[in-house]
Amino acid sequence: MKKIYLVGAMCAYLFAGCAGNAPQAGHDHEHEGHDHEHEGHDHEHEAGGTHPGEIVFKKALAEAVGLQTVTVNPASFTDVIKTSGRVTAAQGEESVIVATVPGVISFGSLPFVDGTAVRKGQAVLSIASNTLSDGDVAERAKFAYETAKKEYERMQALVGDKIVSAKDFEQARLNYENAKVAYEAIAGKQTAKGVSVVSPLSGYLKNIQVKEGDYVSVGQPLATISQNNRLVLRADVSEKYYNNLPMIQTANFRTPYDNALYKLSDLRGRLLSYGKSSDMNSSYVPVTFEFDNKGTVIPGSFVEIFLLTKPMANVLSVPVSALIEEQGIYSVFIRLDEEGYKKQWVTLGANNGSEVQILSGLKPGDEVVTCGAYQIKLSSASHAIPAHSHSH
Repeated sequence: MKKIYLVGAMCAYLFAGCAGNAPQAGHDHEHEGHDHEHEGHDHEHEAGGTHPGEIVFKKALAEAVGLQTVTVNPASFTDVIKTSGRVTAAQGEESVIVATVPGVISFGSLPFVDGTAVRKGQAVLSIASNTLSDGDVAERAKFAYETAKKEYERMQALVGDKIVSAKDFEQARLNYENAKVAYEAIAGKQTAKGVSVVSPLSGYLKNIQVKEGDYVSVGQPLATISQNNRLVLRADVSEKYYNNLPMIQTANFRTPYDNALYKLSDLRGRLLSYGKSSDMNSSYVPVTFEFDNKGTVIPGSFVEIFLLTKPMANVLSVPVSALIEEQGIYSVFIRLDEEGYKKQWVTLGANNGSEVQILSGLKPGDEVVTCGAYQIKLSSASHAIPAHSHSH
C-alpha cells in the first residue's frame, strides 16, 4: 500500500515539473521570434533608409563614382529659344583655288584631301599641258612674251622718228603688256609635272572638286582653303518668335559629333544680325552670329542652338547633368544626409543647354546630385529586387 502512494507522489511531481517548463519554452521561442523580427527591421533600415523613399548610397561608393552635388538657390536665368542651324566660315576666312592654265591635274607629295594643312605660297598640285594638241602652255606663254617684247622695243625706237604710227605703237605696247601678264602668272612655277598651283593663304583644304587625271580649263575651281579662325553661326528661328528677336543677346550651341556645348560668350562671339523677314520658301527667320574657332568646330556642320533672350529673376535651375529621363518624365536626386538620397520628380522650363529651369519639384536649399545620378538610380533599382524570405 505504501508503494502505491509513493508511485503516485512521484507521478504528480513529474507532471508539475513538465507543466512548469512548458510556458518557459514558449516564452523562449517567442523571444527568438521577436529577435528575428528585430533583425528583419534592421535589414529593412539598411536597404531603404530612415525616411520614406530614401535610398542609401554608401559614402565610399559615392567617392568612387565622383558624386557631386549643388545647392539650389534662386538666381537670375535667361529665357531660351531652342532651334537648329549651321556653322559656316566667316567672310575673308576662305579662298578658292582655281586653275591658272588649262591642262591635266597631277598631284604631288602633298595629300590632296580634306583637312590637309597648307601654307601660303605652297604648291598644292600641278597642271600639265604638254600632252595637249596646243602644246605646253608655259612654253607658249614664254614665247609669246619674248616676241611681244621685241616688237614693242623695236617700235619704241621708231615711233619717235614717225617711221611707225602712234596707233601701231600703242597696239604693240598692248600686246606686250598682255603677254607679260600671262607669262608672269606662271613664271617660276614650271615643274617636271607642269605648272604648279599654289595656296593663296595658310589654312586647310576643303571642298575638293577635282581628282588626279581630270582635265581643267582656266579659272575652274579646284578646292577651297579655309583658315577657320572666325566662324559664322546661323540659327533658323520660327516666325512665332519674331517679336523676341530684338531681345536675343548671345547663344549656346551643341555639336552632333562630340556632343559638346559651346558658349559664344567664351568664344568672343557677337550678334551680327537677325532677319527682318522670312524667305519665300521657308517659315524661318535667320539670326547670325560670329565667333572664334578654337579648332574643334567643323565648318559646314549642323548644330543644336540655344538662343538666350530676356533675363528672368529668382529662378531655380539645375545643371542638365542632374536630370534623369524616364519615358519623357524627368527627375533628380536630392541628398538628405551623408548617405541618404531621395528621388524627386520635377517640371522643366527653359533650357540653355547647360542649365535648365525648374518650375516645380524643388525648393531653395535642396542639395541636388549633378554627377552620379545614374549610379544612384541603378543602386535604387538593385534594392527593389526581392530579398530572401525567412518564412517557412
